[in-house]
Amino acid sequence: MAKVYRDNDVDVGVLQGRRIGVLGYGNQGRAQALNLRDSGFAPLVGNREDPYRDRAKADGFAVQAVGQVAEEADVLLILVPDEVQTQVYEEQIKPHLRAGDVLCFASGYNIYYKAIVPPAGVGAIMVAPRMIGRAVRNLYQEKLGFPCLVAAENDADGRFMQIALALAKAIGATRFGAFESSFREETVIDLFAEQMLWPGIIKLCLLYFEKLVANGCDPQIVTTELHLSGEFVEIAKAMITHGFFGQLKLHSQTSQYGQLSRADRMAPPELLAGVDRAIEEVCSGKFHAEWVKEQKAGKPNLKRLWQEALEHPLAKSEAKLEALRKLVARGYEGGAS
Repeated sequence: MAKVYRDNDVDVGVLQGRRIGVLGYGNQGRAQALNLRDSGFAPLVGNREDPYRDRAKADGFAVQAVGQVAEEADVLLILVPDEVQTQVYEEQIKPHLRAGDVLCFASGYNIYYKAIVPPAGVGAIMVAPRMIGRAVRNLYQEKLGFPCLVAAENDADGRFMQIALALAKAIGATRFGAFESSFREETVIDLFAEQMLWPGIIKLCLLYFEKLVANGCDPQIVTTELHLSGEFVEIAKAMITHGFFGQLKLHSQTSQYGQLSRADRMAPPELLAGVDRAIEEVCSGKFHAEWVKEQKAGKPNLKRLWQEALEHPLAKSEAKLEALRKLVARGYEGGAS
C-alpha cells in the first residue's frame, strides 16, 4: 500500500535558503505559484511573452524569461506543457543547471520516457496534483486539500524526496494526502486513462446517441439526456460521496438491475484485447514514439481526428442547444468558484 504523507509528516524547512522558480503560468503554474506565495515563499515566475505572462504580472509577480529564472533559482517547478518541455529544457533550463539543483515535474511523462535526462547531481522530483489548476487554488483557499503523487529519482539519501514533500505541503496537497509514487506509475495511470477509459466512454456515448436517433428519438432530447442535463456530473459526485457502487442505490432498482446485469455485455473479448493493447503501448513506449512522430509531422492526424469529431451529428445537435449548454455551464462554474 502506498505511503501517504500529511501536514504533520512534512517539514517545509528544507526549502529555507532555496530559490524556487515556477516555469509556466498556465492553469497549474498560476495555482501553484499563488499557493507557494500564500505559504510564505517568494517564487520567481518564468514565462514567455503571452497572455499568461500578463496574468502573472496582474497577480503581482515580477515575471522574467524562463532562462533567467532557471539561472537564478535552484528548485524549478517545470509547469509548461509536456509536448514543449523537452525543447524548453534543452534550450533554456539545462545550460543553467548546477549540482544540487532540483527539477520538479507535475507529470512523469518526460522523465519516464527519457525525453529529459537531468545531469548527474541534479534532482528529478515529481509533485503531481490529481486536480485541475483552478481546484488546486480554490481548495487551498478553502483550507482544504487535494490528492497528489510525489516521487524522486536517484535519491539515495532521501533529500530530494524531502523537497518534493515540502513543495507538496506548500501548495496545500498534504492537507489531503501526498501519495508516494513513481514517475512510471504516474505516467502509466495517466496515459491508460486517456487511451482506454476516456476513449471507451467517448465511443459508448457516441453509440448511445447514434442508436437512439436511429430508433426515432429526437437528437436534441438525446443530447440533453446524455450530458447537457448535468446528470453525468452528479453521478460522478455521488461516486465520491457514496462510493463507486454505493451511488447505484441513488438510482431506481430498475436502473440498478439494468446496470449491474448488463455490465459484462459491454466488455466482449474484442474490447478486452483493445485494453491489453492500450496498456502495452503505454508501458513499452510505442505511444510516446507515435506522439513524437505526430508532433514532428505537424500533427496531421490530430487535426483530422478533430475535424471528424466536430462533424459528428452529436456535435451538430449540441450546437443547436448552445444557449442551454451555457446556462448549465454557468451553474457549475459558479459553484466551483
